[in-house]
Amino acid sequence: MSALASDIREHMHVHSSDDQHIGRVDRVVGEKIELAKLDISTGFKHRYIPLDWIAVIEGDKIVLSLTGDEAKERWSDEA
Repeated sequence: MSALASDIREHMHVHSSDDQHIGRVDRVVGEKIELAKLDISTGFKHRYIPLDWIAVIEGDKIVLSLTGDEAKERWSDEA
């Protein structure tokens, strides 16, 4: 796991570069973040985003380097 993964905690908010709510962290799986499936933003499914999409972690907020539309087009349904 990358050093960045150790900074990620359950329930952290994930936002895009254009400040759209993408989801909440459920857990880190390998080199991906599993987003909580109970979040309406994810369509009530687990979605997975690579750790390398992270631009910055600010307190309890993860900000991605992608816009909301880009992240939702590219996220995965599989770990």
